[in-house]
Amino acid sequence: MTVSPRNCERVVLIGWGAIGTAVARLLAEVQSEARIVAVAVRDPARPRSTLPDGARLISRPAELSDVDADLVIEAAGRDSVAPWARAALGAGVDFVVSSTSALAEAALLDELCGLARTNRAQLIVQPGALGGVDALAAARHMGLARVEHRIVKPAHAWAGTEAESLCALNALDAPVAFFTGTAAEAAARFPQNANVALTTALAGIGPERTRITLIADPAATLNRHEITASGDFGTLDVQIANRPLPENPKSSAMTALNLVRLIGNRKAGLVV
Repeated sequence: MTVSPRNCERVVLIGWGAIGTAVARLLAEVQSEARIVAVAVRDPARPRSTLPDGARLISRPAELSDVDADLVIEAAGRDSVAPWARAALGAGVDFVVSSTSALAEAALLDELCGLARTNRAQLIVQPGALGGVDALAAARHMGLARVEHRIVKPAHAWAGTEAESLCALNALDAPVAFFTGTAAEAAARFPQNANVALTTALAGIGPERTRITLIADPAATLNRHEITASGDFGTLDVQIANRPLPENPKSSAMTALNLVRLIGNRKAGLVV
């Protein structure tokens, strides 16, 4: 994969589900100069009428070598991270992770960081549905003593996960905390819903020391994240409530918005 200087950021999206399609729509709405040059899908033979103009369909990581891209963004699920990240970082192209739970595997995280360093590329963990990640990451340089993250979602958003065996999702009449443990355990057991658990952990004190509580709330209509941290820097208390994407109640609109912000900042003269 060759990368040449240009004013236009050329992006490859891995995945064309709720997040990928929302990113493409938002880029068009804000009239971004970034171009989606390729979209990776499992079945390229299936017709897709909504692809961005000029975007080609690919299905194998090896095909990245034929795409002239500046940035590869994963939005396809945990299993897609390792093969596509290896291909992108191995070619010296920055790779953005959305399914951060994949990085709970310490060996994979070490491997990808090594590839990034060797090839002068970046493995980028985007904030996803969270706010305050920048402050948390900054605070760790002075030392963090405690980081806790509560994830509150409507009961139906936990359907199809282990939560179904831990509480009566369809019969709840009050919020239930059905899991409390480390970020590593939360990401491994609830990869679709708790990607942000690893984001918080990587920004702060790591997967084994970060405490996660998962809550099903029958009255909730938004996905809420509550992060508290303390250390020599002081205290941090951040809460954000996100609207879920209509196509996927497990994903928040803020995830797509943060990706659009990231893409825009790559070429912006002013970055905030």
